[in-house]
This record gives sequence, C-alpha cells and structure tokens, in this order.
Amino acid sequence: MARRPVAEFARYLRTETVGGMILLGATAVALLLANSPLKGAYQAARDFHLGPSFLSLTVGEWAKDGLLALFFFVAGLELKRELVVGELSRFKAAILPVVAALGGMIVPIAVALAVGWGAPGMDKAWAIPSATDIAFALGVLALTASGLPSSARVFLLSLAVVDDLGAIVIIAILFTTKFNLIAVGSAVVLLALYAFLQHKRIQSTWLYVPIALATWVAMHESGVHATIAGVALGLLTRVKKDPYERKSPALRLEHRLQPWSAGLAVPVFALFAAGVPVTPTALGQMLDDRVAIAVIAGLLVGKLVGILGTTFVAVRLKLAVRPTDLGWRDMAAVSMLGGVGFTVSLLIADLSLTGEAAERVKAAVLLASATASLLAAAMLVRRARARRAT
Repeated sequence: MARRPVAEFARYLRTETVGGMILLGATAVALLLANSPLKGAYQAARDFHLGPSFLSLTVGEWAKDGLLALFFFVAGLELKRELVVGELSRFKAAILPVVAALGGMIVPIAVALAVGWGAPGMDKAWAIPSATDIAFALGVLALTASGLPSSARVFLLSLAVVDDLGAIVIIAILFTTKFNLIAVGSAVVLLALYAFLQHKRIQSTWLYVPIALATWVAMHESGVHATIAGVALGLLTRVKKDPYERKSPALRLEHRLQPWSAGLAVPVFALFAAGVPVTPTALGQMLDDRVAIAVIAGLLVGKLVGILGTTFVAVRLKLAVRPTDLGWRDMAAVSMLGGVGFTVSLLIADLSLTGEAAERVKAAVLLASATASLLAAAMLVRRARARRAT
C-alpha cells in the first residue's frame, strides 16, 4: 500500500506544471534566505565542502555540476526520443527548432555585446543570455497554454534542449581552465562502453549506474563541464523498443528519473544559485551595471527576435516546415518563452563572474526571466482564448 502514494507523487512530479511550481518555490526560498537575517547561514551551507579529498566540492558546486547532469540526462533522453520516433523524426520538422535555437543564441549574444561592449567582465559574460531554461519555460507553457496543440510543447522542448546544448558547448570552450587528456580519454571510453551495452541490449542497472557515475567523474576531472556527461549519456540511450519490451530503455529511464530531475535536481540548483540580494540599493547597482543591462536586453529582446526571426526566414526559404497547427502568433508567444534563461544562464553567470558582479548579473537574469515569463504567459493565454473562440 505504501508504494501507491509514492507512485502517485512521482506521477505528480512528472507534469511540467508541478515542476515549474517547485522551481519557482525554490527560487522564492533562495531569495528570501539571501535577503534575511539567515543570509550568513544560507551562504555557509552553500559553501560547505562535501566529498572525498580528490573530489571535494561545495554544496553549491555539487548542485551545479552534479544535479544538473541528471537534469541534462533527462532532457537528452526526451530529445533523442523526439528525434528518432517522435514529431521531429522528419528532417524538415527537426531542423526548425535547431535553426530557431541557433538564432536564439546568436542574436541575444549580438544584442548583449552591442549593449555591453567594453564593460568589465563582458569578455565572458556575453554567453549568459544564450540559454533557455527548459523546466521553467515548459512549466509556464503548461500553466498558460492548455488550448495550444502539443506541437507547441515539442517545438519549445527541442528548441530549449538544442539551445542549452549550445550553451554547454560554450561553457566547455570558455570555462575549461584545465584539460586532462587522460580524463577525456577515459570519458570517451566509458561513453563507448555505455553505447556498446545499449547496442547489446544489456539491461543491468548494476552495470549502468557505475558507468554513468564514472563518466561524470571523468568528465569533471577533464576540465570540461561535467553536465556534458549527462547530455552524452542521454543521447546514447536506445529509444526504439524491441518486440519483447513494453518500453524502450530511454522511455523507462525518463519515466523513473524525471520526477527526481523536476522534484530535486533543478529546485536544489535554483535554491543555491538564485540567492541574490534584491534590496533597492542592489537593484540600483544592477541597473547601473552595463553587463547586467546587456544580459536583460539579450534575454528579452534578443531571444524573441532571434527565435521568431530565424524561424520565419527558415520557413519562407523552405528550409524547414512550421507545424501546421501553429500560427505565427502562436510561434511568437512560444518564442517569448525563450527569454526565460534561468538555470543555465545562472550557471554561466556563476562561471564567468565573481563577487558582487556575479550577484548583479544573476539578479538581472532573474528579472529578465520573470519578465519574459509574464509576457509569454499573457501572450499564450490570449492565444488559447482566441483558439477556443474559433
């Protein structure tokens, strides 16, 4: 009998609405703690070191490097499934979110550089508005766009995953302070072993869990950001089921791990990443910081223009096809959700800046993401009402 409530709770966590609400709640708690008398205790907990001597990280770093790897593993599983057997299995359908994601990275970066060129810290902070938060964006979509077809969710998911993969590549290039060739080689061998076991239809958890953990450790020690291990493992997982299987390995893993990703990994990361001061003085300092303003402009203006503009051009040039059940106003509303940078934008802010500069820019990410969420929600509600009226 005890298993049934647990199973029901896990099912509850699988919905994007709930995931978005938990993420929002964790962000609110982080902001409250960081702006209360408990600020010292909060920072001490975030900076407390855990782990063996060869892999001693702070609690915040474990959330950023470890828990987000689980989040990206689940995202990689879902993207692989859509590409192989889902709505993106046709080339022209699959290419649209890829083109949109590229536009949604290049244009925000260009806007941010135009606004913040020459400002201290802009040499690495330009990458901050390149990302779209998958969990938060899907949560807003689920809350406000019940009248839109499922193709809107698939487009946003694919766009956000490709977008975040691009951001992770930027992280690997910009923030690799060391490069351990032996560790990289070990990670490649472990990934090849994982793919081989998938090909041979091996299903033992006792094999896969140690391989996944060892891959994460090797990727972390290589100097490349450890979350790439999660993406790579997700994309190497088999998504087509054999005749004797009820579900494919990718679907089984997604079903088991998605509640952990939505209910633990992303909220804990937000709890330790979103704790920034939001006093009137801090907000004034943020608005005087050109890097922070550049990030806001990149997320709010660059994302909408980049995603919608490249989508429109790709469809007009017949390089890709727009989902037949989505109009351009629907696409504009979904594109606005691209401005919800949050998770990966906060991650890049943590990596590219330090001290008060990082706090100001993280506050800018939160402000821009909240604004993009509200604007997109208003647009999506209006589109859903318009569809119901027709």
